[in-house]
Amino acid sequence: MKNFTKGFIKENPVFVLLLGLCPTLGVTTSAINGLGMGLATTFVLIGSNVVVSLVKNLIPDKVRIPAFIVIIASFVTIVELVMQAYMPALFDQLGLFIPLIVVNCIVLGRAEAFASKETTASSAIDGLGMGLGFSFALTLLGAVREILGSGAIFNFKFMEADGMLVFVLAPGAFIALGYLIAIINRINKKA
Repeated sequence: MKNFTKGFIKENPVFVLLLGLCPTLGVTTSAINGLGMGLATTFVLIGSNVVVSLVKNLIPDKVRIPAFIVIIASFVTIVELVMQAYMPALFDQLGLFIPLIVVNCIVLGRAEAFASKETTASSAIDGLGMGLGFSFALTLLGAVREILGSGAIFNFKFMEADGMLVFVLAPGAFIALGYLIAIINRINKKA
């Protein structure tokens, strides 16, 4: 259970480890985009961790990383096709960032550092914990940007006035992320 919870605060991929910042900054213009990207990455993390854990002894060391990338790319393709078929609006919003999950350092890092050395069950739990921590971070950042930028959350408008445009644009992602990282660091220092 320890591996499951460490991805939320103490080893959060975005707020603490500062991994996966390209999709973090690129897709979090709304909470729904952040949640969609986070859940897609969670699926890839769990699936690739499980498969890497199952085949770790069959892969020669010389081709370990390329083999992991092929495994990850297979799960990304599944996510991409399912999203394109059943969630076309979200797929259009996330665009190029879906195929880029293949090279997301969170996914490859967990396959290399954890799944290639641990049991299948532990690897699945680790993938779930890190994935949900990543989903939490993207959804939170997207929610902050959406609230401050457009006065809405999950596309539900609750303020009549428009928000601050800067939070919908790229600089707003850096500003909001910086403040959220500071808050998480403060929480971690108290814990």
